[in-house]
Amino acid sequence: MKTSAIFRIFTGILVFFLLVPAGFSQGRDSYHTITGLVRDSQTRRPIAYASVFIDQAEVGTVTNVDGGFILKIDKDLGVTHFSISHLGYRSARYRVTDYVLGDRHEFLLEPTTVLLQEVVIRPSDARSLVEQAIAKITSNYPDRNYRLTGFYREAIKQRRDYVSISEAVVEVDQTPYYPNSSADRVKIVQGRKSGDVKRMDTLIVKLQGGPHVSMLLDIVKNPNVLLDKEFLNYYTYEMVDLVKLEDQTNYVVEFKPRATLPYPLYYGRLYISTDKLAITMAEFSLDISDKNKAVQNFVMRKPSRLRFTPTRTSYLVTYIEVDGKYHVNYVRNELEFFADWRAKIFRTNYLVMSELAITGRKPDGSERFPVRETFRRGNILADMVPVYFDENFWGAYNVIEPDESIESAIRKLNTRLEREQ
Repeated sequence: MKTSAIFRIFTGILVFFLLVPAGFSQGRDSYHTITGLVRDSQTRRPIAYASVFIDQAEVGTVTNVDGGFILKIDKDLGVTHFSISHLGYRSARYRVTDYVLGDRHEFLLEPTTVLLQEVVIRPSDARSLVEQAIAKITSNYPDRNYRLTGFYREAIKQRRDYVSISEAVVEVDQTPYYPNSSADRVKIVQGRKSGDVKRMDTLIVKLQGGPHVSMLLDIVKNPNVLLDKEFLNYYTYEMVDLVKLEDQTNYVVEFKPRATLPYPLYYGRLYISTDKLAITMAEFSLDISDKNKAVQNFVMRKPSRLRFTPTRTSYLVTYIEVDGKYHVNYVRNELEFFADWRAKIFRTNYLVMSELAITGRKPDGSERFPVRETFRRGNILADMVPVYFDENFWGAYNVIEPDESIESAIRKLNTRLEREQ
């Protein structure tokens, strides 16, 4: 008999967010489709998580781990150009009509360097810089409601095999960053999943919270123990670099715990623009050196004989500037752990990943989603969407192109599901 365990990725501030623009009902003739691969112009290596966007329409997507992307543009928008950008590279702009025909196109980004004499770096200013960035949240981030469209994906791997893949187009009823009096609400527009494929296993792992938790990873809006002023004394800060992001120079501030608390803290890097002192990106991980503390952050329910040991966490949040305000753009969350049964020798490695990309946003003054329609913290996406994989399933929605390994996994899952029917 199978035993189930529910794992929750971070409780409070980590979130994955993918937004999407166009409507599902549109036919292929109503939008342009651009398929591409983004590479470093010098090394020819793929560039993962690069932003691919359209300024005029506030529409976009991100590249996958192999640098691949698919961008769909509504023809009625009259868009003429799109752009690609990534940390450490010069942003590039392209004409839509040059890339709508043919197979996958290659896009090369030029690495950029920052002259240190442009900005004087004083390591002792790092804590002060973070405090200034927090103080400027009221002017650097949206002060009105937005309706976001996004694409969310979560996947679970057991050893080297994908055992579950779920995806959804979502809409987000986003409230102002300041004053932040009410929480964002997430609604599932449509979704699909791979199904449970390892039915011989004795353990079922499910991810609770899905895109709702992803939105909580917007650390600027949900500072909790990372950017909350009362927690600044629990960290040490150091200025370590200057980099280019979206053609803007950014300070890179490294932080790590300096105190021991009943719960684990974080370590990582904040990227802060030198001109507006806005947080443009955050890379961080949970300090899991104390395994007992770390377990409390991830496990919702498990069998008493099961041992859960986290081995790695990784969180990434990026922001994009639109009309002078910084908006959440992409969120990714990864957790690796071992699960084994007491009194048994062997243990199994798992990887749980989720990502959310903002693909469309617009100011919105309409009424909020009814609570009954929202995706809650306790919901499990894989239990709510049908088993359905079809290459035309998403229509005109912008989604994150699957990595090659995921595409292969989906084909294998489809074959197995067809045999079992």
